[in-house]
Amino acid sequence: MRSMYIRVTVCIRAQGTRGSRNLLCGAAPQRALCLTAAGTVVDGKLEGRKRGESTGVRKRGVDGRVRSFEEIPHTGRNGWVNLVKFFREDRFRHLHKHMERTFNALGPIYREHVGTQSSVNIMLPSDIGELFRAEGLHPRRMTLQPWATHREIRQHSKGVFLKNGEEWRADRLLLNKEVMMTSAVKCFLPLLDEVARDFCRMLRVRVDREGRGEERKRSLTLDPSPDLFRFALEASCHVIYGERIGLFSSSPSMESQKFIWAVEEMLATTPPLLYLPPRLLLRVRAPLWTKHASAWDHIFSHAEARIQRGYQRLSSSKGLGSKAGAPGAQYTGVLGQLMGKGQLSLDLIKANITELMAGGVDTTAVPLQFALFELGRNPEVQEMVRQQVRASWAQAGGDPQKALQGAPLLKGTVKEILRLYPVGTTVQRYPIKDIVLQNYHIPAGTMVQACLYPLGRSAEVFEDPLRFHPGRWGTSKEEGQRGEGTGFRSLAFGFGARQCVGRRIAENEMQLLLMHILLSFHLSVSSSEDIKTTCTLILQPETPPRITFSKL
Repeated sequence: MRSMYIRVTVCIRAQGTRGSRNLLCGAAPQRALCLTAAGTVVDGKLEGRKRGESTGVRKRGVDGRVRSFEEIPHTGRNGWVNLVKFFREDRFRHLHKHMERTFNALGPIYREHVGTQSSVNIMLPSDIGELFRAEGLHPRRMTLQPWATHREIRQHSKGVFLKNGEEWRADRLLLNKEVMMTSAVKCFLPLLDEVARDFCRMLRVRVDREGRGEERKRSLTLDPSPDLFRFALEASCHVIYGERIGLFSSSPSMESQKFIWAVEEMLATTPPLLYLPPRLLLRVRAPLWTKHASAWDHIFSHAEARIQRGYQRLSSSKGLGSKAGAPGAQYTGVLGQLMGKGQLSLDLIKANITELMAGGVDTTAVPLQFALFELGRNPEVQEMVRQQVRASWAQAGGDPQKALQGAPLLKGTVKEILRLYPVGTTVQRYPIKDIVLQNYHIPAGTMVQACLYPLGRSAEVFEDPLRFHPGRWGTSKEEGQRGEGTGFRSLAFGFGARQCVGRRIAENEMQLLLMHILLSFHLSVSSSEDIKTTCTLILQPETPPRITFSKL
C-alpha cells in the first residue's frame, strides 16, 4: 500500500473538553508515569530537557556499560492506564505532536506501552539506520489486526501488506515487476499524465465559469480537497485497472463516490480497533466493528467488479492474439499485467489490487493539499519550481518522463511536503537480532518505530527545519541537513524491501499533477498561518486549506 507505515491513531473527544479539538496543541501539561534521568514526574507533570536542548546521542553511564532495556525512558509502565489517558486527553488525534513533545522531554529514544501495543520509539537517522540494518531478509512491520481479522472471517486472501516471511517475499517480488521497476513506470507514466492533464482542463473550465476578474486573468478560490480525492481515485483506477471511470465529468458515478466514503470510513475506524480484540467485538456485534467490516466489504465489492471487467477485457484480447508484456502490446494496467502473466493466483491478485486501491486515494490526495498550500504561501519557491518546470517541459517535447527528469525541484517538493507532513507517522520494524540504540540494549523481536514527524522537524537533522525548501534535496551532499551520515531522513515511503509497494505510482502521480498545475495556474492563499493537523490513520489537515487558482 502507499505509504501506510502507520502508528495507531483515533478520533475521540477528550472528556471534559466539549467542543475542543486541540487539547494537546495548547499549554496543557503532558502527564506521564515515568522516572528517568531525562524526564521526572513532579506533581503529575513530566519535566524534561528544556526546549532547544540537545536530544543527541545519550552517553554511557558512569560505569561505561550498555544500559538495559528496562532503563530506557518511558511514558508509563501500565498499558491500560496509558490507553485511558490517551482517550481522556485526546492524544490519539494529535499523536504526532505527542511524539514530538515526548522526544523533547525524554531524549531521542523512549518506550511506550498503550493498551496491547508496546514499542521503542526513535527519531535520529543514525539510530534508524542501525534498525534497518537489523531488519533481515523478511522485514516485518506492525500488523493491522483489524484488517487481518476481516480477511480471515471473510475468507479473503491477504496481500503483501498483511503478509510476512517467505510468502510475503515471493508475492512482493512479483508485484515489484509491475509497480516498482523502471520498465513498469515507463508504461504507466503516460496514464498518470493523461489524468493530470484532464484534471487541469477541468479546473480551467471551472475557473472560467465561476472565477472572477478579466477573461485571461480569472481566479477562483476553493477547497480543492474533493477534486483531489477524485483525481487520486481516477489516476489509481487508470493505472491499476487500465480504465478511466469518469470522475471529472459533470456527474461522476455514485459508485466511485461510495468507494471514497468507504475508504475514509475504513481509515477512521481502524485506530480504536488496534487496541481491542477484533474477534470479541465481532462476537458482541459492536457497532465500531460493524462499520469497519462494512467499509472493507464495500472496498472489496468495488474491486471485485473492476477485476471482473478486467478479466473479460483480457479474455477478449487473448482471443485476438495479444498477450500482456509482449512487444508492441497495449498496456492494460497492473491488473492486466498480473492476469496476463499468470504468476499469481486470481485470489492473490484480487487481494493485492484491493490493497493498492484502498491505499492509493487518501495517501496522495492529502499530501497534494499540503503541497498546494505550501507553494501558495511561498510564492518565491513556487516561481522557482515553475521556471524549472517550464524549461523542462519545453525541452521534453510532451514526454512526461523527460519532463520530470528535467525538473528535480518537483521531486524535492514532494519530499519536502512528506518531510513536514508525513502521511504515516511512523515506520516500524522488528529487528532479527539484538541491537544497541542510544546505548540501550534492544532485544530481537522488539517493535521499534522511527517517528517521522519529529524526525522531519528536528533542528538536529535539518537546518531551519520549519522552512519549506525543496532545494534541500537537490544535491548529492544534500544542503540543509545535519547530523551523522546522509541517509534515513526521507522515509515517508518506508525503506528497503518493505518500502511502500505503490511508491512509484504515488510519487509520479503527485509530481505530474503539480507540474501541470504550475504550468497553468499561479497559487496563493489568504493566510500564511500554519495548518493545524490531526491524525486519523494518516496525518491530514484539521480543515482543508482554501487555495486561489489564478490563470497564467
